[in-house]
Amino acid sequence: MTRTLTLVITTPLEVAVSEDAVTSVRAEDGSGGFGIQPGHADLLTVLSPSVLRWRRADGVWHYCALRSGVLRVSQGERIDIASREAVPGDNLEELEALVREHEAAGEDAARRARGEQVRLHANAIRSLMRRLGPHQAVEDLAEDFR
Repeated sequence: MTRTLTLVITTPLEVAVSEDAVTSVRAEDGSGGFGIQPGHADLLTVLSPSVLRWRRADGVWHYCALRSGVLRVSQGERIDIASREAVPGDNLEELEALVREHEAAGEDAARRARGEQVRLHANAIRSLMRRLGPHQAVEDLAEDFR
């Protein structure tokens, strides 16, 4: 029986990939690209933002875009990757579109969060102004914060 690897890619929110029967993995770190096959020596490295690719026993390549991460090879049979973000896909063209959608959704969420932050800040200022009452001038209040 041919030896294989188990590949697990996790983010803080999900297990993005969990694959058995992986025959090879290609990744990139600060020193460049490298490959991992079953029986590889234990390894710990920091991955660059890149597209990880792996081949299963059926010979089909699969891909996952990573926003950097940490890769660990254990006992030559398991690869664990922890990444802030991971977007898996089965072909590069579709993966590129998925990454663009993922980035757009992230930018939209950040924009909404900034809007909510501004709203909360304005509410806090209004609440302070109400608590202090009309008898204290705004200039006096501003002086207290300098």
